[in-house]
Amino acid sequence: MSNDGEDDKKPRLKSHFFLKVDAWLDSTLWNAGFTFVDVWEDITIFFRRFRVKGWKRIPFELAGEALTWGAIGMVAMLALAKPAFEIAKTDWRRKSDFAVTFLDRYGNVIGHRGIIHEDSVPIDELPDHLVKAVLATEDRRFFEHFGIDFLGLTRAMTENARAGGVVQGGSTLTQQLAKNLFLSNERSFDRKIKEAFLALWIETHMTKKEILSLYLDRAYMGGGTFGAAAAARFYFNKELPDLSLAESAMLAGLFKAPAKYAPHVNLPAARARANEVLTNLVQGGLMTEGEVIDARRHPATVVDRNMKEAPDFFLDWAYEETLKVARKENFADHTLVVRTTLDMNLQRAAEQAVESGLRQYGETYRVKQGALVMIETGGAVRAMVGGRDYGESQFNRATRALRQPGSSFKIYTYALAMEKGMTPTTPITDGPICWGNWCPGNYGNSYSGRLDMQTAIAKSVNTIPVRLAKEKFGKDGIQQIIDETRKFGVETPIRKDVTIPLGSSEVTVLDQATAYAVFPSGGFESRRHGIAQIMDYDSKVLYDFEVDAPPAKRVLSQQASDSMNQMLTRIPYYGTARKAQVDGVLTAGKTGTTQAYRDAWFCGYTGNFTAAVWFGNDDYTSTNNMTGGSLPAMTFKLLMDYAHQGIELKQIPGIIEIPPEVSKKPETVAAKKDDGAEPAETFLRPRMLTVPATRIIRGMGQRLKDASPLKLQEKVASAE
Repeated sequence: MSNDGEDDKKPRLKSHFFLKVDAWLDSTLWNAGFTFVDVWEDITIFFRRFRVKGWKRIPFELAGEALTWGAIGMVAMLALAKPAFEIAKTDWRRKSDFAVTFLDRYGNVIGHRGIIHEDSVPIDELPDHLVKAVLATEDRRFFEHFGIDFLGLTRAMTENARAGGVVQGGSTLTQQLAKNLFLSNERSFDRKIKEAFLALWIETHMTKKEILSLYLDRAYMGGGTFGAAAAARFYFNKELPDLSLAESAMLAGLFKAPAKYAPHVNLPAARARANEVLTNLVQGGLMTEGEVIDARRHPATVVDRNMKEAPDFFLDWAYEETLKVARKENFADHTLVVRTTLDMNLQRAAEQAVESGLRQYGETYRVKQGALVMIETGGAVRAMVGGRDYGESQFNRATRALRQPGSSFKIYTYALAMEKGMTPTTPITDGPICWGNWCPGNYGNSYSGRLDMQTAIAKSVNTIPVRLAKEKFGKDGIQQIIDETRKFGVETPIRKDVTIPLGSSEVTVLDQATAYAVFPSGGFESRRHGIAQIMDYDSKVLYDFEVDAPPAKRVLSQQASDSMNQMLTRIPYYGTARKAQVDGVLTAGKTGTTQAYRDAWFCGYTGNFTAAVWFGNDDYTSTNNMTGGSLPAMTFKLLMDYAHQGIELKQIPGIIEIPPEVSKKPETVAAKKDDGAEPAETFLRPRMLTVPATRIIRGMGQRLKDASPLKLQEKVASAE
């Protein structure tokens, strides 16, 4: 029997099924559309009753736009608030658990950090006139606002607009505390946003008295002091409850600019500022003119203090390093004495080198800031300059500022090339090259064709590091360069970008000094450190770097290290860093200049010391064509000429040929004229011993050498 009839039925059933589905979809969609139109018409009819016509429509539309943009703004503000609230989650109160006294490498006290709350003076025990003086000057509406004073901000903006400049600040006392606790003095829009949100967070988590107490405890007051209590002891040798109105006014005037108004530095300026504070008390209605007249007639007088300046940028960094060690080792005693690696003679020379460079060339190059880190071969940080004026800005540009290193970053690419078997004489082509849509060019848009590696780095050719990363290192060339920076001690995260061979990813000055110190160490990690020992007040050693720190690891092979030293020692004599030559001492290093001349670097070393020098502007504005081979190189030379006076010179490992310029005798009085400028200042090391004493000690040393067993054996052998 045939099944053809049943076979014909199946397609027809399928067709009917799909027709039913199609009909159901059509009817459903039509009904849904009809229902939507009907509902939309009802909604439209409902909202027509709210339609505004005529002149009333203008404010109505404005209000609608305001609500729309307000909603968008709230979403944006929540996104901006997240980073600030993440910062607030940190255990910031524990920073005040430690009180640390810092010594230099020779055991001299150089400063203090940390605050113990039990030693702070409660707000209720403070003199009433001190609290009023602070509030009248810093934040008159402190007890009325919620962290942000919009009335005060509007008033400040109005006064600044009238004056044509910044004459009045709009930050509340809470915002200033947020900056002191969590942020830096870096002038940026991002910092101001975080500051505002953190101020709101502080207001919701603390009482007004707690906020005021923390503010008085944490603010920098000049002279290396933090907090009003320390400032009262330093300037007046008094405790806070014992201050007079005149003294309170002088302290209250320090919050704005402690370096400018510090009374031990400029007493007339401090008294003039105190007089402004007294005027603020009267204008704010907190005191009458009769109550302040005696303070005007008898201004405060400070105790005699020497002008010795504390190395505050270094101390801030050393304090953070101390906290890391103390918490890792879980010290029971929170009152510590720390012997640092700092050499105050080198520190003063470093500060003077940066300052003299800015004074002499700052206007010419349109540059306002500089930073420097000096490391002795072996890893000890001997000097650190985090900016021009700690009193004006406590932001440490040596350890916290992230700036593009430019060509000074190329050492990581070249070091990796040396590790892969290349040598300073390996030939390579300087020609046009593109990586995706990026086509880097050389300075002057010229190409040299065939040249060797040592010439390429000496001339700072841009195409060569890119060619190495793209063609010689393989597909993961960029990641290999990033890994190389980690081996060298760079702690700042490096962006994985094809442009990093030319230094597009930001690093710190401390990072660069740490990395360059690998070369004079013969390829071993530099083990940079600022803490030599940590002790308690009974002189019990709790931590010793030489004992407790792990030994240095080799991060660069001997062959690669020697090759890098051979190439980098050519740059100060035949390349872009001729102004960095240290008189009579073999010098090596690399310059760096970023786009639009925003940053200028010189990172260099001798057998004894490594230093990284940066100059630029906090607001990232361009300098006047300043390159790494100009002011940074000259500053390096000025410091190194001083540092190498009267010490035993160490050799840079792996050097075969020493340039003839090295035989030049060191200059000890004045540097040569540079481009027609006035002779640069040269610093002289202070004599620690008299000439006769030096001769006696040298004679004793020679006699001890002659009396050694080896010398005696040699004499016996020669006699036989």
